[in-house]
Amino acid sequence: MSGIVWLALDGVGHPADALPGSVWEQELPTLRPLVDAGHALDATLGVPGLPQSGTGQSCWLTGMDAVRLMGEHYGPHPGPTLQRLLAASSLPVRLAQAGAHVALANHYVPAYFESQATSPRRNRMGCFPYSFRAAGLPLNPPGVPGVGATLGLAFRAPWTPVEPLDAVIRVGSSLAAAARTHDLVAADLWFSDLLGHEGTEPVPGDALIAGRAYLARIDALLTGLLDAGARVALSSDHGNLEDLSVKSHTQARVPFTGTGVNLGSPADVVGGGRVIAEWFGLDGVETAEF
Repeated sequence: MSGIVWLALDGVGHPADALPGSVWEQELPTLRPLVDAGHALDATLGVPGLPQSGTGQSCWLTGMDAVRLMGEHYGPHPGPTLQRLLAASSLPVRLAQAGAHVALANHYVPAYFESQATSPRRNRMGCFPYSFRAAGLPLNPPGVPGVGATLGLAFRAPWTPVEPLDAVIRVGSSLAAAARTHDLVAADLWFSDLLGHEGTEPVPGDALIAGRAYLARIDALLTGLLDAGARVALSSDHGNLEDLSVKSHTQARVPFTGTGVNLGSPADVVGGGRVIAEWFGLDGVETAEF
């Protein structure tokens, strides 16, 4: 299977596990039906504590139990153990080795690259950019439209839309066009986790408004993708944004859904990662060597 756009949400729990009055309670005509038709997956993997991006995203990217490998939930950035796992077994690495055409559709500003260079011994990359770099693939690849991490929200509070929704729809259409010449185009949509960490009791109005605005932009991105006929997968690594009564991550289940793909019947994020690998004919791999 080829031409898949993978929207990897960060810190968005499933609406079935959200509190009343959450960011999910709004009109999301494309996103919500798609999520409701998909799976709600366990992100805890039976391990105490709150799921984290490092291990959660590694599970998605490798189809292996990175939490069991670490012995705990770990993140946000992958440390040496997860780096070895991702460099050997992440989906971008395995696809590149098989000769597939894959790309990460995030735009990274010069300051991002400068921050990596100033601390070479301390990885500051998330699991997605780390995996694509490990695969020998460039960040900011030519010919692939950059998906702004904010999808039209300002980077710092007050978070207000800076682009109209129709502009986000056009980005979705452009991503769909890029997917026609790629096997996989992934988007690391981390801004939802940043917004979720702004939660507090009682819920601040600006965080709730921003969270809803962000999901509305995910909805618009999906609209552009689906209207252009793209195959789409959507996942999340752990809960957070769905419960703004706390600033921490949550143990909520996470969405796994898509269109034009077989979602299988996974129970957790490890199974979800295996399903995605199977779309490309990739077999499972063992973690023992790590």
